[in-house]
Amino acid sequence: MTKKNTWDKAKKIIPGGNNFFSKRPDNFLGDNGWPTYYKKSKGCEIWTTDNKHFIDMSLMGVGPCVLGYANDEVTAAVIHSIENGIVSTLNAPEEIELAERLVSINPWADMAKFTKSGGEANAVAIRIARAAAKNSIVGVCGYHGWHDWYLAANLSETNSLNNHLMTGLKSKGVIEELANYIHTFEYNDINAVEDLIVNKGVGIIKMEVRRNIAPEENFLMSVRNLCTNHDVILIFDECTSGFRENFGGLHQSYNVFPDIAMFGKAIGNGHPICAVIGKREVMNKANDSFISSTFWSERSGFAASLKTLEIMERDRTFEIIPSIGRGIKKSWKKLSKKYNLDLDIGGLDSMPNFAFKSMHNNHYKSFITEFMLKEGFLATNTVYISIAHTPDKVSSYIEALEKAFKIISDVFPGKTLHDQMEFSDASEGFKRMN
Repeated sequence: MTKKNTWDKAKKIIPGGNNFFSKRPDNFLGDNGWPTYYKKSKGCEIWTTDNKHFIDMSLMGVGPCVLGYANDEVTAAVIHSIENGIVSTLNAPEEIELAERLVSINPWADMAKFTKSGGEANAVAIRIARAAAKNSIVGVCGYHGWHDWYLAANLSETNSLNNHLMTGLKSKGVIEELANYIHTFEYNDINAVEDLIVNKGVGIIKMEVRRNIAPEENFLMSVRNLCTNHDVILIFDECTSGFRENFGGLHQSYNVFPDIAMFGKAIGNGHPICAVIGKREVMNKANDSFISSTFWSERSGFAASLKTLEIMERDRTFEIIPSIGRGIKKSWKKLSKKYNLDLDIGGLDSMPNFAFKSMHNNHYKSFITEFMLKEGFLATNTVYISIAHTPDKVSSYIEALEKAFKIISDVFPGKTLHDQMEFSDASEGFKRMN
């Protein structure tokens, strides 16, 4: 069965074609031009079901695999947990061990709960915060999952999430009564945060510490102070940013500490495990609600996370990964100058990205994606860095990318390259968020 036929079949039996929006092929390239299914991944390499081989210089599983795909030590720890039974009527002691580990790494926190996905962790954090807060209205900045509490932002204003997730996001199935319980604000806009707290009655502020741009004018501390002064619960969503650029939450680098934080993706190196940590007086409010799920107690996720954290601390991966990213940013900047391409280069050093300053940005990105596939790379305009991105692989990637940049330079910024492409452009997908 061909790649196109397989995806067409998937769309008939799975709503949307798969269970993860970010892996839908049209986010990368239209007309089924993007490889869709894999049979093996190792390091930063992927082998597809139609026997093609690629170096992954794109999303690395959409963020979790900072140690590379199928890390031998993590795999061994997971296999050991499986051999001893990953579920039983009793609890796995690794659950306590991981809670103690995360609290020791983040000493402002006292307690931890665990989930299997970032969306679940966000929902758990909101439930606990609402149990502890003076009222249930939430102000948010950034991407926080798919649950009703978040998508409700688009009920009262259909474009509220445009700069946080994607344009025209549909919220069918979310009950209308939630419309006034969630409001958004833009990153670095402290006046908007204050307005939500003072005039909208927001009792919870939930935000990503940083995404594409850095905090300005002591923004994070100003948010913390506002929340403290108005008795508002502050939540930092670090499901994406945690453990990439330091050993813990990115908030530690800014010396700003929340009431609750969530970690995901990186802490399990691809195995499903996420954490919600927080201050005792807030976290204990979980006992005033009901928060529970069978597979949150499953053992292998704890085993994967404990081993991943051990490797991170031992090998100081949080220093290696941003260094690789800074090198890639430097190369992008050098190429853009050489070929007179006006690029906006941003993102954390561990997750660098770029955009063309042109109305044809998405088209140029799509051209690069198609071109790089022919060169043996999965590549768009974002790279989630892992320690498997060794100098030789990065060098080969930059050499291939230069060829694409050179071709784009012939038409930039006002013309397109559709006549040189086999496939159509990618859909716009997620925003390149702050």
